[in-house]
Amino acid sequence: MRADESIGIFLRHVTFIFLFRAEIFKNTTIIVNFLSHFAYQEERQPLKRIVVKRFVRHIIALITLCIACTQVFALPKSKRNSDGQRVLIVSSYNPETPTAAATINDFVNYYNLHGNNGTVMIENMNCKSLSEASLWTERMGEIIERYSNPSITPSVIILLGQEAWASYLSLDLSKIKTKIPVMCCNASRNIVQLPKDTCNTVTWQPESIDFSTLRAQYNIVGGNLYEYDIDKNIELILDLYPDTKHIALLTDNSYGGISLLAHTRKQIQKYENIDFISLDGRKATIYSMSEDINKLPSNTVLLIGTWRVDRTESYYVKNSTHLLRDANNELPVFTLSSLGIGYWAIGGYVPMFHSQGKEMAKKAIKYQYQLKNGAISSNDELTIIGNHYMFDKNEINKRGLDFKDLPENIELVNDTPTFFAQYKYEIIAVAGAFIALLGILGIVVFFLQRNRRLTNALQQSQIELIHAKDSAEESNRMKTAFLANMSHEIRTPLNALVGFSEILTTDTTLTTADKHQISDIIQKNSDMLLNLINDVLDMARLESGRTKYITAPCDAVELCRDTLATCKTASRRDDIEYILETDMDSCMAILDEQHIRQVLINLMSNANKFTLQGFIKVSLHRAGDKLQFSVSDTGIGIPPEKGAKVFERFEKLNEMSQGFGIGLSLCKNIIEHFHGNIWIDMGYQEGARFIFTIPYLPAESFEGEESVE
Repeated sequence: MRADESIGIFLRHVTFIFLFRAEIFKNTTIIVNFLSHFAYQEERQPLKRIVVKRFVRHIIALITLCIACTQVFALPKSKRNSDGQRVLIVSSYNPETPTAAATINDFVNYYNLHGNNGTVMIENMNCKSLSEASLWTERMGEIIERYSNPSITPSVIILLGQEAWASYLSLDLSKIKTKIPVMCCNASRNIVQLPKDTCNTVTWQPESIDFSTLRAQYNIVGGNLYEYDIDKNIELILDLYPDTKHIALLTDNSYGGISLLAHTRKQIQKYENIDFISLDGRKATIYSMSEDINKLPSNTVLLIGTWRVDRTESYYVKNSTHLLRDANNELPVFTLSSLGIGYWAIGGYVPMFHSQGKEMAKKAIKYQYQLKNGAISSNDELTIIGNHYMFDKNEINKRGLDFKDLPENIELVNDTPTFFAQYKYEIIAVAGAFIALLGILGIVVFFLQRNRRLTNALQQSQIELIHAKDSAEESNRMKTAFLANMSHEIRTPLNALVGFSEILTTDTTLTTADKHQISDIIQKNSDMLLNLINDVLDMARLESGRTKYITAPCDAVELCRDTLATCKTASRRDDIEYILETDMDSCMAILDEQHIRQVLINLMSNANKFTLQGFIKVSLHRAGDKLQFSVSDTGIGIPPEKGAKVFERFEKLNEMSQGFGIGLSLCKNIIEHFHGNIWIDMGYQEGARFIFTIPYLPAESFEGEESVE
């Protein structure tokens, strides 16, 4: 920006602010008068009011001057300094056309925002008619020559559009003094070089050229290029219409049309079974073209290239192609350029057209930065824009095509949006409000539930306190009963031991038989006393949690057999039969042999105590993934009302019988430690039957002896 431009901006800001200040003065006068009415109610002080008014006005003037200066000095550096690099945009068309205007506008906006202190210049080639094609190269040469002056030479030229791109690639660079770096935009990879002299463009048949074969000759440093993939479109046509024999290409009387025609004619030669038909807009009007489309032979597919200009060089809007569409409604139609999608063409493999102004500005800025720092990157800034499949859902349904036959990752047009897609934001708003209401309701319910839980917890605590009090009283009662019972249970065998020991040592009249009988009594009471003490010690260990459980491989059948034999020997009774019942010869399992044996002995001791005659049976069976043990007898049985209490501590069926009533409680604690269950079979009528189960762990899974407290 020049110095005179800065002064102009300054004057505009000052003018605006002074006008704005005039309005402030009007309102300030009113405000000061209003305030003065309250501050100076006595009329003898008018001079003070004048002083206040002048003071306020001076303050406003000072603020105005500060704002004006700020507007100038706050100008971006890029606006105050015009010594930066330049960019020249050469547009194929008048920059006021929509596509060119959008691209240039995006470029300039982004470049001015991020391009440091660069300047953007624009030239227009005004390429209207193909008949003037031979003159375009000359126009391009004049523009390049004009900007060869070092004072205005741009650091990079942006060629906007097919015509500018082709004109540049048709130049004789040997006649150009300065090879300015070039970038391309809104152009095609495949071009046709423009004729050197005036020629009949109606009969002109140029050759399609891939620009890469010319790139070495021209100083092309970057850009964006579209690529029209003829092969993919022909393959798509043959996949959906395998009986196709003719492919007709529709092109108009423009450079883009003749470029597509040359490119398609070159690519389709490899398909020997396909007859190529050219519907060339250089030789037809829109009306004669409609007749040509109507007369196409059967098994023909129409491929749309472009249609904007016919033979008369009249420009047509998009809706004009409806006339061509209606010429032959049964004709399958595809497109190379997305023209016709949505109202005529079935679909096609087309470039992803989009506004490229911002992308080109980024590339130009990057190149200028590298150029300024003398570090031009080897990374290629020339981008071939990708293609994608586009289809018209209505046409697919109309033609009876199967969506399964279409390629993957397609873009559908005329795809009726779902109810959610149509009212997405309304649904989100309603859902948000509903969720908010639910949240509020949830908070209310939470606090109500919390209050209820606290109330219930308080009530439960009171109930638990009552139960705890009752349990403590019951424990105290049971403790007292236990101590009294223990005193009785221990005193009885001790008295027998003391009495019979004294008789044995002092009575000299005893016979040998008497001595044997007394020895048996002493032994029996010693065993009884030892069992009582062991039960008390076991219960104490369980209560303190210091009982050791050791698991290892063991034969459960042999364990039952040994335990049964031990109890039979200890009982010395001939009126009871001891039976082992099992369907297994052996059962190797991982278990705690000592504690399982203790459970069996306690159960068989109880059975022996309450069975006068009959049998005591130990049973062992596999029940799925568990081992099931049972001890049955033909004794007095267990009353139903006592069935739920026998596993409680100090609970005895007969208060006159020996023992503390803790044997079955010990059994329950041991079995539950191994995640098993123990219960009474109340359906057994011959006496009593105790059953317990423990998990069955095969000995093969044993990894080493495990000891757990």
